Amino acid sequence: METRSTGQPTLSSLFSSFMRIGLAAFGGGLAAWTRREVVQTRGWMDDKQFLSGYALSQLIPGATNVNLAVFIGTQMRGIAGALACFLGLTAPPVVIVLITGYLYLHSQGQPSGPWVGAALEGMGAVAIGLSLGTGVRLGQRNIRAVVPVATVLAVTIAIGVLGYPLVEVLAVMLPVSLAATWLARKR
Repeated sequence: METRSTGQPTLSSLFSSFMRIGLAAFGGGLAAWTRREVVQTRGWMDDKQFLSGYALSQLIPGATNVNLAVFIGTQMRGIAGALACFLGLTAPPVVIVLITGYLYLHSQGQPSGPWVGAALEGMGAVAIGLSLGTGVRLGQRNIRAVVPVATVLAVTIAIGVLGYPLVEVLAVMLPVSLAATWLARKR
């Protein structure tokens, strides 16, 4: 179901959209839910704008998905939009974490105590699946050339299969992929 909006979103629509994202993506998968809401459902951005914002959000200090929400809010409605997206994304999960933490701490030693831990483990598996699905979907639409495909495969194999640390793989692959892309575009 895709509904495209026209014009500038209201502050309340930014807040409510990011509140839904924050509640739906609780435990992970925020980028997937954010892309779905902002690109597919609302049409506030296209994939290229979203990916640029996501890349920028990863470069600056702070939580990537919070940075992304602030970026999107700023693009849509300036400072007020950034605040609406930030509060919509963070306030409901903070309340849920506080309530869940309270229940978890007070359920220890009780016969029904392990249910909270099991629920949290299940949410982690869902978050991994959502992140993987979003990566595949974005890759299918945006990675078409040989250099990006080779880079994705090399990083995936190095980290996922061979178990090399992320920092070391990125230290090698960033300059290699930039040089390969530059050479490919120069041709």
